[in-house]
Order: sequence, then C-alpha cells, then structure tokens
Amino acid sequence: MTNPNTQTTGTFYGVGVGPGDPELLTLKAHRLIQQADLVTYLSSESGNAMARAISSTSLDKTSNPLQQEHAIVMPMNENRDSINLVYDEAAKVIANHLEDGKNVVFLCLGDPFFFGSFAYLHDRLNDQYPVETIPGVTAINASVALTGRPIGLLAENSAVISGRRDDDDILQTLKQFDNIAIMKPGRRRPDLLRLIEQAGRTSDSCYIEYAGQPNQKIVHDISTLDATVTGPYFSLFLVSKSRNYSYGMSQPVKKG
Repeated sequence: MTNPNTQTTGTFYGVGVGPGDPELLTLKAHRLIQQADLVTYLSSESGNAMARAISSTSLDKTSNPLQQEHAIVMPMNENRDSINLVYDEAAKVIANHLEDGKNVVFLCLGDPFFFGSFAYLHDRLNDQYPVETIPGVTAINASVALTGRPIGLLAENSAVISGRRDDDDILQTLKQFDNIAIMKPGRRRPDLLRLIEQAGRTSDSCYIEYAGQPNQKIVHDISTLDATVTGPYFSLFLVSKSRNYSYGMSQPVKKG
C-alpha cells in the first residue's frame, strides 16, 4: 500500500524526434509528448527550435490543455562555460517540475544518446530522478536511406567519427574502415574534404545537410563542393566502400 505522505517524483524522458521528417517520429515518442506535463527543447536566441518544429503535430493542447513548454535558449558560441550554465539552469527548471510529480519530456534531434544534447541533462539529473531514454532515428539512418548507400554489409567494417577530431585520427579512420560517417563537419568541412581526398576516398563519399528536413541538401559528388566554404552544424559525410557485387551479393538487375 502506498504511503499517502510519500511524494512520488515525476519521470524525465529524453525523446528522440528523428532528424527532420515528422513522420519518422516513433509512436512511443508521440504518446509521451502528448502526455507530458512539461515539454522542453533547445532553442536558438532567435527562437529557432528544430526539435519542437518536428514534434509540432504531437504538441496538441486540445488533448492536454495544461501542458507547459520551456525553451532552453542556447547561446550560439562554443564557450563551454556559458553552455554549461544554460544546462545547469535548465536542469533546475526540470528538477522543480519532477519534484512536483510532473513528467517532463526533453525533445532531442535524432537519437538522445547519439550526438544528442539530452546527454548533458541526463548527467545532471539521472542520479536523483527516474530518467528514461526513448530512441529516435539518427541522421545517419536518414542519410543512408536518402542516398541509397549501405554502410555495413557482410564482412565490412564501419566507423562513426566526429568531424572535430584531429586530422590524424580522421585520416587513419578513412584508411582503416570500409564505411565511415563523419558527423558535424561544420566549420571543418574544407579540412575534411582535403583529408578525404588525401585518403583516396573522394569517389566513395557523399555529403548531406539537414537530412530529412525541408531544406535538406545531398551532394553525391563531393568534388563539386567549394573547398573554401564551411558547412552547417547539422551535416555529415558518408563514405562507403565501392562494391563490385562479387562477395555474396546479387548482381544488379539489368533492364531488357
């Protein structure tokens, strides 16, 4: 029997909303978003909240009129001290609602634990409150589907690496693995184009920005990219092995 004097805290949910296409939102994510007492998400200083935009059809106030929202405004810089302060303050807001027995959902682009911002809130709250993670479709999943490039067949080896790693790490990865996803090229895009060429993998590579979103961009021939221009944060390179369809794979069907 439950003690009526014992206060039960709410649960904090990290919900992956996928890379951009609202139809890639899972059924569980949709349900939790609709039922949450508080929905939180990252927002730019200008009010751009990509995760919220993807989830907008699930944020239906008619079914949950008391639901609240809280935008976590993130400064557009790489100063970790200021960014950590934002996460500290956001964790306090979330903790206050959890203490009141409210369930809180944090909307996270892609998957919460795959290059996801949820990890920073998880670390601050996991030891004190119930926390659950709801997986989502990653940008890699979406990019592979959009480009038709398998990144793991049979005995092939695959790797994921951040575009922020140093040149030697990225070059060795390009040489050692059949298939590679280079995440978040951003301002390092010119360097990565150079390293991909140095590794002899230019023809194996494609480049994707904002996968699954209305402004997505897919470049199948990366030699056409301007090597002096940087890219957005939400981008990646897919490097996949050139295949001759000889090892356990069917030959492509020929028309006629």
